[in-house]
This record gives sequence, structure tokens and C-alpha cells, in this order.
Amino acid sequence: MQKTNRLALAALALLGSTAAFAQSSVTLYGRVNTTVERQEVGDVKVTKLNNNSSRFGFKGTEDLGGGLKAGFQLESGFDSSTGTSASTFFGRQSEVNLSGGFGMVRLGNFYPESYYATSDYVGMHNHETGSSSDALYVDPVWFGKLGTKNKIAYRTPSFGGLTVEGSMQLHELPTGGKNGYDLAANYNMGPLALGAGYSQVDGDKQGALRALYTFGQFMVGGYYQRNDEDVLGTRNNFRLAGAYMMGASEFHVNVGRANSWSKISDSAATQYTLGYNYNLSKRTKVYGYYTHVNNSRNAAYMTGANGADFSSVALGVRHNF
Repeated sequence: MQKTNRLALAALALLGSTAAFAQSSVTLYGRVNTTVERQEVGDVKVTKLNNNSSRFGFKGTEDLGGGLKAGFQLESGFDSSTGTSASTFFGRQSEVNLSGGFGMVRLGNFYPESYYATSDYVGMHNHETGSSSDALYVDPVWFGKLGTKNKIAYRTPSFGGLTVEGSMQLHELPTGGKNGYDLAANYNMGPLALGAGYSQVDGDKQGALRALYTFGQFMVGGYYQRNDEDVLGTRNNFRLAGAYMMGASEFHVNVGRANSWSKISDSAATQYTLGYNYNLSKRTKVYGYYTHVNNSRNAAYMTGANGADFSSVALGVRHNF
């Protein structure tokens, strides 16, 4: 009888643990994305293996009951061409969150949602990564001011296809530190998807509007951005993108134009990209592209050298897991 009772207790414990496991989940995910490229910066040409924002991470949720869930996401970048890990191990993302009918509260380190609602949304051909990523979109993160760390965010539930997220970055300085603010909105109604983003740290701010429309096998979209920086002045920037899907094949084209900064004459630039993707499966694709950035005399997008142009011909493989 005593042995029977012990077996019954063990069975109940196993059932209880199984129920607990059923209420929570942890997923390992990632992407390895590498290209062979022939790049040209000014008059200097180089053939190289290029990493395109390869990463891996863990994410999970726990059902707390009553519609309340706890979640987390930890993401680390690495260089797929060398195997080198990121200097900050979970520098890409490290957050904990609570979600329910009220929306979601996020705490930790994550990129501004204003970027995902605008530039990233129309960067379709290579997931807005590598040498063909949008070189002209500028947000305060690029100036080391808004950043991704020490953030508090709230995301609303969906209201008829509309979601809004606002965040505040705490700079955690004893004196003189300025908090950063970011706001993003996404509205999806059938084939039309709209987005908007706004960021500000002290006197540096940017705002952008985005639209994407799908009809049949075609997708067309673009965004408009306005920057206002203390040092550089004001600037307008726009990008147009199009894609045609035909079975496993994708044909992509986009062009962007950044006007000169008001305090820096002759600092305009243009970028255009032609790309082709072939999807071997839902997780793996091979692709190629040509991208070119034409810098004016005082512009240095993608090069770091005023007036030097940039171009790259690339062939790559991307695998998601």
C-alpha cells in the first residue's frame, strides 16, 4: 500500500509539472546571414565576406492566468564571417515584459519602435541589414543619444488594427542627463499598412511617416522623414520601395534621397538598390543585390569620407532557425 501511495504521489507530481510546462514556453531562434561582396569606396575596391546582422536569441512566455502573461527576450549578435561575438553579449535586446488585455509593459534594452514602424518596414529585400541597408535614415540612436538601454515602454492592444507604443529611456546620470522619448504607431487595414514614428532627446528629434500597399503579387511603399539636430540643423529624407513576388522568386527595387543638412551645404545623398531573392524554403534563401550611394561633396553616408561614393555587388545566403 505504501508503495502504491508513493507511485500515486509521483504520478500527481508529474502531472502537475506537465501542466506547469504547458503554461510556459522558451524558444531558441536566430539568423545566419552572410554575403560575398565586391565593394567600392571612392576609388578603393575590395572583395570581402560580409556579415548581415546575424544573431541568436531566447524568448519565452508564461501564462499567469486571467489573460496575464509574463515574457522575456534575450538577443545576441555575432559576426558570421569570423565567429566573433558581440562585445555586449545581449546587446541587441534584453527585456522582460507583462502583457494582457491592457496591452504590454516592457522593461530593458530594445531598439526604438519608431524605426520598425517606418524605415525597417519598407526595407524588404534583405531585412534592412548589411551593405544594402538604408544608409540615409537617421534617428537619435545613430548619434549615441537616444540609445536602446534603460528603457520603459508601453504598447496598447490593437484597436481595429491600430497599435501605439511609447517609450522613455532613463539616462541614469546624476546631473545633466536628458531622458529620451520614442513614439510609434502602426495601422493595418487589409492591403494597406500605415506607420509613424517620432523620437526626441533634448534638442535632437526626428519624425517619419510610412505607407505600404499590397496588390496581387506586387508591394509598393515608402516613407518620409524629417530630422532636426542641434549640430547639423534640419534635413528631409524619403525612400520608395517596390517588390514583385513570383513563386519562390522576389524582385526588389528601392531608391532613397536625403537632402542637405541646413547647417552643412552640399551634404545631400542618393541611394538605390536592385535585389533578387530565391526562397529555397520558408527559412532559407539565396540572394543577390547591387547597391550604390552617391554622396555630395560634404556627405559621407556608408563611407565615413566626405564626397566618396559607395557601391557593392553581393551574393548571399540567409538561414533562419
